[in-house]
Amino acid sequence: MPTIGIIGAGEVGSQIARAALAHGYSIVIANSRGPETLQHLVAELGPSARAARAADAAAAGDFAVVAVPLKTVNNLPVDALAGKIVLDTNNYMIWRDGHFARIDSGETTVLELRQEHLPDSRVVQAFTHIQAPRITTAGRPAGAPDRLALPTSSNFPDAADLVTRLYHQFGFDTVNNSPLSASWRTAPRSTRLGRAGAPNARRAHRQPGPSTAPCSDVTLTGGPRPQPRPSGAAAAAFPL
Repeated sequence: MPTIGIIGAGEVGSQIARAALAHGYSIVIANSRGPETLQHLVAELGPSARAARAADAAAAGDFAVVAVPLKTVNNLPVDALAGKIVLDTNNYMIWRDGHFARIDSGETTVLELRQEHLPDSRVVQAFTHIQAPRITTAGRPAGAPDRLALPTSSNFPDAADLVTRLYHQFGFDTVNNSPLSASWRTAPRSTRLGRAGAPNARRAHRQPGPSTAPCSDVTLTGGPRPQPRPSGAAAAAFPL
């Protein structure tokens, strides 16, 4: 199985690590304080996990997870993430992040800004609408009536496909809101969000398993729609 480089060892990053390890992945995880501060977490995670600095975690991963908020000044290892699919778990939280004028005006989305920060990576939305502890507890078998669906969005179809397959492994269906210019549809203040900040996916039309219904099959509402921008060319899909 592939190695996942995880930047961010808080609730979301550590829970994704636990879920991935349970499905046979190897993990290299980093935080902002240095690998020596992650000794207890790595000991808990087991022999298939190790700590590293952010650039080293990014370089080690076959793909990467960024589980840290967006900053005005980019503090991510851009070169180490170049050419990789990067799963972004971030939501735009004004109380935490302050105001981004371009997001507030509807000019762009938080995920598009992340893509701007990582111009040579293939950014994709992942795990943005599930409480961190539920990543390891809420998964259900394909076809189960209580199986949840989580949103994804990307300018790169292979990146959205990778997240769809990862969701399926973890026990979730997918609602695909691609491209990134459409990701406002599942922003935190969208009327499409239901209980606990999760999409109203049980009422959305979607197919269980590795495939997902196109977003045109889903009725979505909420907020002014930003003008779409051209999407990047898709690279070859990364096999899981």
